[in-house]
Amino acid sequence: MDNLNTMQLIAVWALPVLFAITVHEVAHGWVARRFGDSTAFMLGRLTLNPVKHIDPIGTLLVPGLLLMMGGFIFGWAKPVPVAWENLRNPKRDMAIVALAGPMANLLMAILWALLMKVGLLLGGQLDMLSRPLVYMGAAGISINVMLMVLNLLPLPPLDGGRVLAGFLPDRLAHAYNRIEPFGFFILLGLLISGALGYIMTPFVKIVQTGLYSMIGL
Repeated sequence: MDNLNTMQLIAVWALPVLFAITVHEVAHGWVARRFGDSTAFMLGRLTLNPVKHIDPIGTLLVPGLLLMMGGFIFGWAKPVPVAWENLRNPKRDMAIVALAGPMANLLMAILWALLMKVGLLLGGQLDMLSRPLVYMGAAGISINVMLMVLNLLPLPPLDGGRVLAGFLPDRLAHAYNRIEPFGFFILLGLLISGALGYIMTPFVKIVQTGLYSMIGL
């Protein structure tokens, strides 16, 4: 994508980023409803309308700045509310609800890989269609894999932290969850120091390599 200007890059990345963040949040709410909590449904958050999920900073400002700076791109949406006390088995079900978001990103990465494959097959015949599919497919793979890996980090309030808490004994889980108010600042420190990229890159490369192998690249 090095030959694209800024506006073209924004056009290529806009849909993959919006879908990646929106579907991630809807997956949390959908699974929570399956386990007995309809909070997200009652608040109108079980929708693919991105307007319902956009966080001005996490969905627009941060991904846009990272894109222009040439760094790895991630972002976040307004979290879908989950009332854990409504879940049938709160500790176990909360871990499954948390895992639903990253798994939705993995599924979307696979779908973008298939669209990229279609674009490659159309290359030279319908260039006006094939190039956008290839570029958006690559962007969709990147953003979804990065969001999946990021959210699986075992740091509350990230999904990985909630998943890990679901497997810990109650006393340890309670102590572990006390990290949550500081989680964003820890994550920000890791990002600024460059440690976040160092931690995530090997896992991102493994998943991306698997997806590209799946479509024959």
